[in-house]
Amino acid sequence: MAFHIVLVEPEIPANTGNIARTCAATGTHLHLVRPLGFRTDDRTLKRAGLDYWHAVQVHYYDSFQEVVEQHSDARFFFASTKADKLYSEFSYQDGDFLVFGKETKGLPQELLDSNPGCLMRMPMTDKVRSLNLSNSAAIIVYEALRQTGFVDLN
Repeated sequence: MAFHIVLVEPEIPANTGNIARTCAATGTHLHLVRPLGFRTDDRTLKRAGLDYWHAVQVHYYDSFQEVVEQHSDARFFFASTKADKLYSEFSYQDGDFLVFGKETKGLPQELLDSNPGCLMRMPMTDKVRSLNLSNSAAIIVYEALRQTGFVDLN
């Protein structure tokens, strides 16, 4: 088993590349929901992921609903600045899906509304709207890995 990071309509290739590198380092699967704000052969995307792309299991979807349908037995957690509960208050299990929205708008409101008990946020001051997407994904996946004992990691 492994954790899963889902990026719903990511816009910035460097963020997705950085997240891919985190996935390679942690054995986490990367799920990308179209439309993407870049081409997958984008130079910036490749550079941010360095030469680790071969170590990442990347899956592509045309909608978030397709992700849910293909992984109907999975648990999903949604990152949002609008959430009440902190990411560290959840108990993660191997195989969980950690879902992140696009950099400029976050996740669609209807997705947040339909998953109220699974919304998580990062604590931060009111001086910024949000943390960088790749930083948020790394922080949350490492919390999930910490909770499950960093299995299969040195």
